This record gives sequence, C-alpha cells and structure tokens, in this order.
Amino acid sequence: MATLDPTSPLFGLSTVQLQKMLADAQQAYADLRSGKKVVSIAYAQGGGSRSATFQQTDMASLRMWIADLQLALNPALRVNRRRYIRPLF
Repeated sequence: MATLDPTSPLFGLSTVQLQKMLADAQQAYADLRSGKKVVSIAYAQGGGSRSATFQQTDMASLRMWIADLQLALNPALRVNRRRYIRPLF
C-alpha cells in the first residue's frame, strides 16, 4: 500500500496499481498537449472499474490528478509553503 492517508480515495491501492494509473495519466496529459482533442482513461479500483474522459479544457484537472497520484506514491513530495517573511521594525 503506497498512500498512508486513510481519507484519500487512493488508500488501499497497491504501488503497482498507482504506478500504472500514473503512467496512464501522464500519457493522457502528453496526448492532450500534443493536440489530441479527447483522451479517455480507464482503471480498476476496488470492486469495480472507473473511467474518466479529459478534454483540452480539463488539463488543469488532469495535472491535479497526476499530482495526487505522485503524492500517493511518495508522501514525501508534499510541499509545505512558507509564510511570507515580514520585517519587524
């Protein structure tokens, strides 16, 4: 099991399943960037299968899906943003 966050929808999937899903999502992103109009992704999760269709306008959501998969595979990728440094006078 790759992800440690029990609230994640990816919790319980094996590393191999997550890597396959990530490879499919990255290929879909590359296909969209290269000019294909619509890309479909199908994957099995739990007891059933799911599919998603992305269009050119959905590139941001596809990038977020890739980031979620990368985070599930490697929880150390979580980026903590620093607060602005304000001078004290």
